Amino acid sequence: MVALATVQVVGSFAYMALGLGPFEAFYQTLTTISTVGFGEFGSDIDTRYRVVTSLLIMFGVGIALYTLAAAFEAVIEGGLTEQFGRSRMQKVLDKLDGHVIVCGWGQVGQAIGQALKAQGESVAVVDTRDDLLEVAEHPALVGDATDDRILLQAGIKRARGLVVALDNDSQCTYVTLSGRSLNPDLYIVARANGPGVVPKLRQAGADRVVNPHQIGGARMAAFVTQPNVADFLGEAMHDQQFAVELREIVVGTGSFLDGTSIQDSGLVDATGVTVLAIRHSDGSFNGHPDPSVRPSVGDVLIILGTGEQLKAARGLDRG
Repeated sequence: MVALATVQVVGSFAYMALGLGPFEAFYQTLTTISTVGFGEFGSDIDTRYRVVTSLLIMFGVGIALYTLAAAFEAVIEGGLTEQFGRSRMQKVLDKLDGHVIVCGWGQVGQAIGQALKAQGESVAVVDTRDDLLEVAEHPALVGDATDDRILLQAGIKRARGLVVALDNDSQCTYVTLSGRSLNPDLYIVARANGPGVVPKLRQAGADRVVNPHQIGGARMAAFVTQPNVADFLGEAMHDQQFAVELREIVVGTGSFLDGTSIQDSGLVDATGVTVLAIRHSDGSFNGHPDPSVRPSVGDVLIILGTGEQLKAARGLDRG
């Protein structure tokens, strides 16, 4: 369309330079490139006039026919509608901030998207499947996640998290490396389909590496040996209507927990939550910590409680 408009403008100015008025020049160009050819304006049809007309026939007619064919094909095959749909989706993606990008919309990716949505997270999906815009319940981008341009379009500079859920270990490693280089502060969780790729993903920049087959197998085994415990943990983590939930409290600078024992902080007595474990800043765990333990900045408390108890605990932390 731009090329066609350019030919129309250039042809009109060329005829005006030969002495035609603006409307006559526009009309003469239009009838020439559309192959209608009602006749020629002007009393002096000289060589220059014929040269301009010849050039328009040689170049303008081809561009006009190509534009018409492309527009017809776009309408017939739905390409034009798809392009408008992608443009609208890109505007939605451009407004996301602090979101989580999920690369891969297979069974694993869809389960991740549902869990993130249930926790109130904003999600953007990247996958190569043609029907992604129809099947994804989140803002989505059709493209190859190994292409940095696709990750940038998904807003990776503004994202807070990246989940690489592709079923190809090489692609997972490459996307992890790209995500870390594009946003050094990104929290990256990568999928590993085999044990040998775990150290490679960590070296590429993944904060956490998950093997869904291994986790699924352990969960199935737990249902055989300890079905009630497995049910409880599953519901506590994923069922929003369940009475109790597991949550994290990160000890930040100025937190009421910084340098204060769990007992003296009032976390347990004032809210009724149970502190199941503390993960220290060096990565080590302290399971069922003694009430006299004093958490420090960077530690993470894993607590168990009802929705109201957890809300009260968050209130203490904000206060």
